[in-house]
Amino acid sequence: MTSQAPSAGGPAAERARRAAGGPPPPRRSFARNTAIFSILTGLSRVAGLLREVLASAFFGLTPAFSAFTFAFAIPNVVRSLFADSALSAAFVPIFTELQEEGRKREAFRLASTLLLIILVVLTALSVLFIATAGVIVPAITPSKFSEASNHLAVGFSRVLFPIVLILGLNGLVVGILQAYDHFSIPALSALVWNIVIMAFMVGARPLFSGDHQLYAYAIGILVGTLVQFLMALPVLRTVGFHFEWSFDWRDPRVKRVFVLMLPVTLGLGLINFNALVNYDLAGYVSDRGPRAIDAAFRLYMLPQGMFSVAIATVLFPQLSRLAARRDVPGLRSTVGNGLRLIFLMLLPAAAATAVLAEPMIRLVYQRGEFNAADTTLVAKALFWFSFSLPFSGVNLLLTRSFFSLQRPWVVTWLSVANLVVNIGVSIALLPFGIGGVVAGTAIADLALAGAQYVYLRRELEGRLELRDTLEAVAGMLVAAVWFGIATWVTWAFLDWLFGRSLVAQVISVGGGLAAGVAAYAYVVLAMDLAEARQLQRLVRGRLGRPAPGA
Repeated sequence: MTSQAPSAGGPAAERARRAAGGPPPPRRSFARNTAIFSILTGLSRVAGLLREVLASAFFGLTPAFSAFTFAFAIPNVVRSLFADSALSAAFVPIFTELQEEGRKREAFRLASTLLLIILVVLTALSVLFIATAGVIVPAITPSKFSEASNHLAVGFSRVLFPIVLILGLNGLVVGILQAYDHFSIPALSALVWNIVIMAFMVGARPLFSGDHQLYAYAIGILVGTLVQFLMALPVLRTVGFHFEWSFDWRDPRVKRVFVLMLPVTLGLGLINFNALVNYDLAGYVSDRGPRAIDAAFRLYMLPQGMFSVAIATVLFPQLSRLAARRDVPGLRSTVGNGLRLIFLMLLPAAAATAVLAEPMIRLVYQRGEFNAADTTLVAKALFWFSFSLPFSGVNLLLTRSFFSLQRPWVVTWLSVANLVVNIGVSIALLPFGIGGVVAGTAIADLALAGAQYVYLRRELEGRLELRDTLEAVAGMLVAAVWFGIATWVTWAFLDWLFGRSLVAQVISVGGGLAAGVAAYAYVVLAMDLAEARQLQRLVRGRLGRPAPGA
């Protein structure tokens, strides 16, 4: 391992030099992949938001929709335990390590064995759940659910549970593609997933009556997930992957994947279990509570998916390669840069969702079966979600960093503590209603981000460019305040001027956000923040225009 001599001017000058002087080839690949992934993920999130608009207009904020929300959360928790993210997070570092050592065929054989194991195990699990859902689901639904809501939740969960199998297979396939820095098709398939679901909601809903129309939504999710998986398969050939009928479950590398997967499973499972806990606690507030939190969460995830998920996903294989080479300085630099980029993107997003929570909910959801009272309830949840936005993004990156180092047990124990904090604070704040439940999540996310940072610093024996990050975040916070002020003042003026027709709301909310973005960009560029210049170069590069000083 080699150490780098510090450049003149200290770490801040070195950071500025890296940002202004043109990144090395790996960073160019990172920037390009992040841009592609962000654009496609952004389109997918917009499509997902449109899906939620349709669903809310068709089904409102009803007890039946809360039953659907709870039923959908069950396979989401299970997939985090047995499939998808957990398996991918454990598999990618080992697959990448074999590739780095030139053992390509062994890497392919490992992937083939895991695909067959997933197929057998998750098929059996899906059949078992479908047979016993009538006993399992009513035992865990919120106390305010009626017998009719419980019956619906059982039916929805039976339709939705097979996505666990499909996502398990898809998670491994996507992991292979990510190991080759191939991110476009997985991101594009998420866009198609949303389109398929919307098509089923519009086309199949008339085939059902009453609350059972939500079955069109459930079937759409199942079919969309299958299409998502099928889209990724042809891309395996383009990266040179060859499937082998190998069921060598005694292969020590297979065992190593599952050993790594155990803590990852517990860690990610606990993170997803937090959502189920929130739905359950919200069910004690109101039978509309689970859907209210879910509707707010969908809007909250729009900037999360466009920025922090994109950065963490694209950086994961790069972090895994650096870890395989034992390049600790490279790991510190990459994590530090990723943290600052996440704060740069998500602090203004948090300001936007805080100051425009109700106008955004009104614009996006309030039509059809979704009324003004529903808007007030969901806006309260979104307001409190805004405080967790930057820290949730930080947690994504830090969690992937531990996975790349093959130290997933740290994430597991911290996730246990996070769950305890979340439940404890949410219960304590339950008298404050939906806002109290979500505030508990925000506080838990802040605590988890701090704890993960401390432990990762110990793991990498360094400060992860802490001084640079604190200086940059301080400037970003000032800029985010100006973002919030400019956004709210502009929205209030346009709202007063044009009223609240649909077109007027688009103008007032869009105008407010545009003013906020302009104010934020002006302030961070005036402060000469290195990450702002890095982002400016990336945007200008996409537009084919040179950045100043380039």
